[in-house]
Formats: sequence, C-alpha cells, structure tokens
Amino acid sequence: MRKLIEKKLVVATHNAGKLEEISALLAPYGIEATSAGELGLAEPEETEDSFVGNARIKAHFAAKETGLPALADDSGIEIDALDGAPGVYTADWAETPNGRDFVMAMTKTHEKLEAVNAPYPRTGRFCCTLVLAWPDGHDEIFPGVMPGQLVWPMRGEQGHGYDPIFQPNGYDITFGEMDRWEKNKISHRADAFAKFVTVFNG
Repeated sequence: MRKLIEKKLVVATHNAGKLEEISALLAPYGIEATSAGELGLAEPEETEDSFVGNARIKAHFAAKETGLPALADDSGIEIDALDGAPGVYTADWAETPNGRDFVMAMTKTHEKLEAVNAPYPRTGRFCCTLVLAWPDGHDEIFPGVMPGQLVWPMRGEQGHGYDPIFQPNGYDITFGEMDRWEKNKISHRADAFAKFVTVFNG
C-alpha cells in the first residue's frame, strides 16, 4: 500500500458537514484538508454502477484538477430482498424537483419490500467506499460495511437518509434512534475510515 506522505489533502465533496467530519479524523495526523467545494471544482458526473467506481471518478478528478492527493467516498444502502437496490442509487430514490425527500424514499423502499413479500428479517447493509487518489493516477481503496435489517415504521429523529429504518446488527434500535457519536463509532463509514488511517502508519 502506498503511504500518504503529503500534508495536504483534497476531500472530493461539496458537503461542508462531510469535510468537517473528515478534517477531524485527519487532524491527529497533521493533515490539512480542504474540499472540492472550497476550491471551486466542478462535480464530475457519477456514471459507474458501483460504489468504488463512483468514488474513483470523484477522487481522480479532484487529484488531477488540484495536483494534490484527493479522498472521495461513495455510500448507500443495499437491501438483499431487492437484489441489492437501491445501492449506488440510494440518493436518487430520494430525489424530487424540490430536493431530496428521504421520508419518501424510505416509504418507497418499504412498499417495494411489501410488494415482493420479503421475508423477515429484511437484511441489508450500509456500504461506504473510500478512495484515495494521487495526481499520478495511483489509488488505494478502503471499503466499509455495517450489516443490519430494515424495519418499519420509521423510528427516531437522529441521523439522516435511511437511518430511521435501519437497525444495525447487535442493536435493538435504529441508526435514527442512536446517538450520533455512538453511530459514528460503528457505522459503515467508521469501518472504511479505520482501514483508511493505515495509510499513515508503518
């Protein structure tokens, strides 16, 4: 694995919250993070049908545009009874002309599970793939998962996205009912980040 020796990194996102989360993770290693949004970069079209494919598009685009190493992630939820859907299209299921509506998306998901008479437990997983790319075209990939099951009705006001209908394995509450800091310790993103920080060690 190539180690990250540079002290500045571009996070390929236009989401201020995601930059804040990743900056906090990088701070102990003396890495300064800036975002694609802050640098005024365009958002490349995500044309792949896998998390790793879309994360690579974003990471390589930012690395080539800035000449700096770039970190990107792509994430979503896979539901076994729906053949892995929505997967990379997780956010698309929430799109409306007025922005994203995840209550609508969760309702749609439940209706699809009912339509196929999916047996219980309705298993699935949150997935997060991190890609660290360098301007020379090299990259390293760090996949993370959090397995669990889909529940209904929605439970909890915490989190975002599909959190209120996802109950992680080993817990009797949903991500939507879980304290944000507790969730961040066990989430699919935490799993991917735990692998990612090995680029600083050894």
